[in-house]
Amino acid sequence: MAAEWWKKAVVYQIYPRSFKDSNGDGIGDLNGITEKLDYLKELGVDVIWVSPMYCSPMDDNGYDISDYYKVDPMFGTNDDMDRLLAEAEKRGMKVILDLVVNHCSDEHQWFVKAKQDPDCEEAGYFYFRRKEDGGEPNNWRSNFGGSVWTELPDGRWYFHTFSKKQPDLNWENPKLREKIYEMINWWLEKGVAGFRVDAITFIKKDLTFASRETEDGLRYPIENLTDYPGIGDFLAEMKEKCFDLHDCMTVAEAPGVGEETFRRYAGEHGYFSMIFDFTWENMEGEADKSSVEAVERWKQRILKSQRFTSEIGWNGLFLENHDQSRCVNKYLEKDQIGYAGASAMAVMYFYLYGTPFIYQGQEIGMTNAVWNSIEEMDDVRAKGMYREALEQKKDPQKVLEYFGELGRDNARTPMQWCNEKNAGFTEGTPWLKVNENYQDINVKAQEARDDSLLAFYRRLTALRHQEPYASVFAEGTVRPVMEELPAVIAYEREWNGRTVTVAVNFKKTEQEIPAINGALSAAGNPTEGTCLLSNEGEPERIGERYLLKAYQAVVFDGKMV
Repeated sequence: MAAEWWKKAVVYQIYPRSFKDSNGDGIGDLNGITEKLDYLKELGVDVIWVSPMYCSPMDDNGYDISDYYKVDPMFGTNDDMDRLLAEAEKRGMKVILDLVVNHCSDEHQWFVKAKQDPDCEEAGYFYFRRKEDGGEPNNWRSNFGGSVWTELPDGRWYFHTFSKKQPDLNWENPKLREKIYEMINWWLEKGVAGFRVDAITFIKKDLTFASRETEDGLRYPIENLTDYPGIGDFLAEMKEKCFDLHDCMTVAEAPGVGEETFRRYAGEHGYFSMIFDFTWENMEGEADKSSVEAVERWKQRILKSQRFTSEIGWNGLFLENHDQSRCVNKYLEKDQIGYAGASAMAVMYFYLYGTPFIYQGQEIGMTNAVWNSIEEMDDVRAKGMYREALEQKKDPQKVLEYFGELGRDNARTPMQWCNEKNAGFTEGTPWLKVNENYQDINVKAQEARDDSLLAFYRRLTALRHQEPYASVFAEGTVRPVMEELPAVIAYEREWNGRTVTVAVNFKKTEQEIPAINGALSAAGNPTEGTCLLSNEGEPERIGERYLLKAYQAVVFDGKMV
């Protein structure tokens, strides 16, 4: 694939509601982001991804948009957005936004008009259906639980993949598509550098809307209908009329895209610059996440994905995002959570084939919170599943336990800036509770230490930007090595005759790996490879082997002997 600017970038995702509150109302805002731009610059960030900040009733934390052109007052104003873009540009950073066009809010003017007048133009922007018997059009299940259909007072049912306050947009309607393209180009012309594209594989529907049989007799899961035939026509048109007109970066959230369709989505001439790689987002065998067997399963999924995607396209690499629990909780046992495990995972993913994304707080090792009741949570999906459990006479405590471990509220607790009131996030009452461990885990404490996780992340990004290694990571091939070593994830990146080797020991005990050789000496003999980065000091060399400590991660200039 041709070199693009986003291949050498490090992206930092900001969930604006939880990042930094500048006015004391308990909600993070755009001016709070601008206030912290120097922090992000020092971290080594090139691109800031700002999650939805558009006008919204906030039924789904901003993913229900009521005005695509206006910043929600809780986050500031359009002038504040202009200021953020300008200040980021001064620091050599770019800003991308969320693009949420599978659905909008039921309070968007389009849907408001469509409800009032079945014959208006806007009614064609949505999926409305009626049945002669007045019942639901089919048995499909929403991603947030319950039916994908909600009835209006006039007897029409409207379709929603997610919450009933998020009616799906009818991409079959060319007038609706033109409205979407106008909005996309408006933001790109304003100076936005691209988009993270939300839930895009849902935009094409099975227009028969026929019910489907299920073995358990329950509703048919809508997630089984992602990447439906014909979606490519819509995506190719959006690329032609919007993305191709600007030197922009697009990263798609594309559930349902597998090996057979990856090239269409993120190949050299794909619909998007990249898609997020979800193939290895979760560990198997969660009951013993740190066992050799569990790590081996995880390793095989990572390496299989890398072998495939490196041949045909580009990935967005991540450990965390706004929809995931914290990575230290997801991938590590409780007694392993800390600097060693977090830094080892950071090295493992940061130099793979793709663009690395850091989610806010990941760089300081923020953890899941402790949730004592469903009332403490904000997640609309968690509340819906909890309510559904009660209605079905199931144990709601199991729902609470599930979302306490894997729920997305864990990633949305306020950013922990210091050990003062509300972790320095706000002077007011935070919209979601602050994790109780903020006095131990916070930016200010880690900035004062050279051996902190934050300091290590700064070293990670520095190496990612340092030539010639930046070109190796952006252009180089990837080759798994040391695959026979249990719980070791290792690979080589090679470009233009230079090789970088990454090796991470996820075993709870020390382990030997082969020595790494650098370039040839004047006499033609291989020299010892230079250790470019290590989370636990330079590894000890014993003859033709290196000794890696438990959770030690190393990056060498050179290749395996």
